[in-house]
Amino acid sequence: MDKSHQFKILSEEAAGCICCDRMRDRQAVLSHLNGSLDPKIMFIAEAPGRNGADRTRIPFHGDASGNNFEMLLKSIGLSRDEIFITNTVLCSPRKPGGANDRPTRTEIRNCSSFLQRQIELINPPVVATLGAVALDAIRCIEDHSFSLKEHAARILQWNDRLLVPLYHPSPQVIITVRNLEQQKRDYKALKKSDLTIQSSRFSVDRSG
Repeated sequence: MDKSHQFKILSEEAAGCICCDRMRDRQAVLSHLNGSLDPKIMFIAEAPGRNGADRTRIPFHGDASGNNFEMLLKSIGLSRDEIFITNTVLCSPRKPGGANDRPTRTEIRNCSSFLQRQIELINPPVVATLGAVALDAIRCIEDHSFSLKEHAARILQWNDRLLVPLYHPSPQVIITVRNLEQQKRDYKALKKSDLTIQSSRFSVDRSG
């Protein structure tokens, strides 16, 4: 069975999942719109946003966070055709009033098998987590002791591949924690990791 067919099956399983009570009326954001099945980099974010991926079905597209993400990709010459983007939770968690909410630990655990299967199937050489929630969530797949504060934009080793933790490109994070120019500098680590892979010289920071 080829990768494309396996991914179609995985996407259909995710679409039928009703494990999380508050997201039973949401649709998983997982399809060919997530990107290449042979990407240079797999990005893992937190969850689909109400005005972004949950509306457009394209991760990080259609809202302010998506605009910032696309600007950051462009800053290092990457296109969506070269990457795959997913989330730790595939459906959009909402507060009672309808605003975006963080996924709970239970929701992250419920969705961790889908995340693990995506990583195993796509087998990206580089994983880039976007935000602290995503960095913490991948511990469900293989444990680590990395933190965003200490390891942002560092090239690490995790799960037999390179890992680059990055900050989330939301307006709130850009205003209060990591501005756009700082994030542009962070994204240069992705170019460095890409060059490292192409030259077959793995310069990996194993600390953590």
